[in-house]
Amino acid sequence: MTKMGLEEYKGVYVFAQQVDNELSSIAFELLGKAKELAADLNTEVTAMLLGSGVKGLADQLAEYGADKVIVVDDPELKEYRTEPYAHALASIINEYKPEIVLVGATAIGRDLGPRVSARVATGLTADCTVLEIGDFPLNPIPGQEQKHNQLLMTRPAFGGNTIATIACPDNRPQMATVRPGVMQKIEPIAGAKAEVIEYNPGFTPNNKYVEILDIVKELSDTVDIMDAKILVSGGRGVGSAENFKMLQDLADVIGGTVSCSRAVVDNGWMPKELQVGQTGKTVRPNVYFAIGISGAIQHTAGMEESDIIIAINKDETAPIFDVADYGIVGDLNKIVPKLTEALKAVVK
Repeated sequence: MTKMGLEEYKGVYVFAQQVDNELSSIAFELLGKAKELAADLNTEVTAMLLGSGVKGLADQLAEYGADKVIVVDDPELKEYRTEPYAHALASIINEYKPEIVLVGATAIGRDLGPRVSARVATGLTADCTVLEIGDFPLNPIPGQEQKHNQLLMTRPAFGGNTIATIACPDNRPQMATVRPGVMQKIEPIAGAKAEVIEYNPGFTPNNKYVEILDIVKELSDTVDIMDAKILVSGGRGVGSAENFKMLQDLADVIGGTVSCSRAVVDNGWMPKELQVGQTGKTVRPNVYFAIGISGAIQHTAGMEESDIIIAINKDETAPIFDVADYGIVGDLNKIVPKLTEALKAVVK
């Protein structure tokens, strides 16, 4: 890719994930971030919508910030399969030449993103927590060109013990995946319309096209912790699966939802879908109770954006107190039931 070639690449493109003809919330979150990046670059936001019979979703994407929607509508794209989806996305990139491509780090996006980046011969930064436009290198280095208007992609590195900022100055598009819950969607613009472009690269099924024999939908009665306004989260310090009953009692009184740290999932006390943190979900509730959670950086990465954080831990040096707005040092087995009783008296 020559230097001249790089300049042909324009626009911020978002993979608008849909499942069963319903847009996933990650599509709207990425559009929110894309709108900011596009404003800095004085360019447009384009959503890439892949599926079968999905054209009707374009207006929704417009309301959340898409200026254009490229629709690839084909029966081969009815269910997500790696080969036809990767072919479609790579074809869009080669045809329309976006400067930036954002993909959600969902089960689908983690499969799709790396394959597409390999096909279009560019880099991919996974699990980004911050995306911004800036200079690279960040600080000028004598004898080295400092490039402007680069996508600076920030992500945790070395197990979350440090933060790395990565750029892709010599290839286009600049690609990043972002976890659900990290970026914020905009307030929908009622009645907004986008320019809809229908594009179909054509599909030639081959031996890489898997055949889907059956789709089993797992029925779960657990609440999505990413939607909860109040979370009562427990860590290893809670001690046992039985002791989570104490946290559930507190949650019931204040209309909250129980969540947990990775240690709790590893011990088999709680299911994985309730896990907060770098390997779990990123949450932004109004109130987050961190009970018996030490506060390793991998956990705090998933909850530090909460409005109010209340920590209860017997170890006064626990790192959780560094991010907490309110902290109680003491035995959670005594504190939590007392707190529940006190709240019962005021919450009617």
